[in-house]
Amino acid sequence: MFDYQAPSQLLKNKVILVTGAGDGIGKTAAITYAKYGATVILLGRTTKKLEAVYDHIEKLNYPQAAIVPLNLDGAAEHDYVELANTIESEFGHLDGILHNASLLGDRAPIASYDPTLFEQVMRVNVTSQLLLNQALLPLMQKAEHASIVFTSSGVGRKAKANWGAYAISKFATEAMMQLFSSELTELSPNIRANAINPGATRTSMRANAYPEENPENLATAEDIMPLYLYLMGNDSLDINGQSLDAQ
Repeated sequence: MFDYQAPSQLLKNKVILVTGAGDGIGKTAAITYAKYGATVILLGRTTKKLEAVYDHIEKLNYPQAAIVPLNLDGAAEHDYVELANTIESEFGHLDGILHNASLLGDRAPIASYDPTLFEQVMRVNVTSQLLLNQALLPLMQKAEHASIVFTSSGVGRKAKANWGAYAISKFATEAMMQLFSSELTELSPNIRANAINPGATRTSMRANAYPEENPENLATAEDIMPLYLYLMGNDSLDINGQSLDAQ
């Protein structure tokens, strides 16, 4: 695992948006960020799941979270603008974005991949990240130090047969991270962008991708949090444009 011991108040007074915060790695990251002092904005498509994460954070007496139900598959540009306006009115700035939400799509040959599903995976895994960043960059420019963390994958670096739209979307994610990191160096040097490859982790998406695999042999979402903390906190101020492995 990535070796990092986070200070207890690493994220104190930071406002961090987590997409896909209702389950899996996103849920664990949101709770972990709150544990280390952040006010977390929980974004996801299922309000009930977001409310459960919110209640968990409240129960632990961490900073009060905020809930933003949003289906990234159906969201339009005005939805992201509205989100930015809401965050600005409530918090005034934004210190971090964790782009965690993703669709797996089908494990199928690309030659026969369903075009409608392909477009859906790209909307959620790629287009939503672009629109979120474009809408939220002005709020991140108001932060002293801000961090954008993308979620990559091993198949986003070397494609494997039958990973279809998911692999293509993760290659696009790597490219988007590199573009933002290099362009923001001039435009907004207070903002850095990096990507995390979580590796094989005990999540429902992993179970769907590998139904024959024993999840007990995999790292938990909690196990991989050191890298998520490191890239979101100020100890990583000099890290920009990197794609790092959590395991």
